[in-house]
Amino acid sequence: MPRFAANLSLLFTEYPLLERFAQARAAGFDAVEIQFPYELSCAEIHQALLQHQLELILINLPAGDLMSGGDGLACVPGQEAAFADALQMALDYAVTLHVPRVNVLAGRQPVGVSLPDCQQTLVTNLRLAASQADIAGIRVVTEPINGTDMPRFLLQSMTQALALLEQVNHPNLAIQFDLYHRAMMGEDSADLLIQAIDRIGHIQFADWPGRHEPGTGKLDFKALFRLIDQLGYTGHVAAEYRPTVQTAATLDWF
Repeated sequence: MPRFAANLSLLFTEYPLLERFAQARAAGFDAVEIQFPYELSCAEIHQALLQHQLELILINLPAGDLMSGGDGLACVPGQEAAFADALQMALDYAVTLHVPRVNVLAGRQPVGVSLPDCQQTLVTNLRLAASQADIAGIRVVTEPINGTDMPRFLLQSMTQALALLEQVNHPNLAIQFDLYHRAMMGEDSADLLIQAIDRIGHIQFADWPGRHEPGTGKLDFKALFRLIDQLGYTGHVAAEYRPTVQTAATLDWF
């Protein structure tokens, strides 16, 4: 079976973020990820990781106003300076906390801005991120997200994500592959994993539909986890779902 991690932004939310590290360790996890850890200082996170013997395996770059319904940073012309600042902040956290990979969220195509302009801005920003992170020994991933949950998101399908990797053309950029988002896009995760495993730098999951824990939807997680293992994937597979009840009661899959 793959190595599993808990996403502390969605799991154990019955507790404040700083207390979720202990909950993850008590549940049996030895690795965690946090979407946006910046409400906590590096010192606070470092102490929690040390105390509970956890590895922080992924964080996102700050994404501006993306999570509150705005366009974000990475694909938005005119936001290059803000993106560069976000990249620096993420790399500071990643280097200090020994985080092996950072995720760049593409953002939304702004109303009234042309698609080619947004695509070129994203390519330029991802090339910068991949280059700067490479110097620090950190992997950059970027995640296609379904357009139902995040309308106008620039990067939605695996076809788009693979084409983007070709455009950026940097060996330090890979895809963050989320089984839930692929299902929401009507894509077959098993086929895509087989086709593109060498371009995938991180894997996440939630059941579909609903984005809840395994067993609440239609995905065959036993088969998918087995396939991920058989394909030789050596990274973590992170639980990034919204529990329907207290998180500890949703961990039968684990």
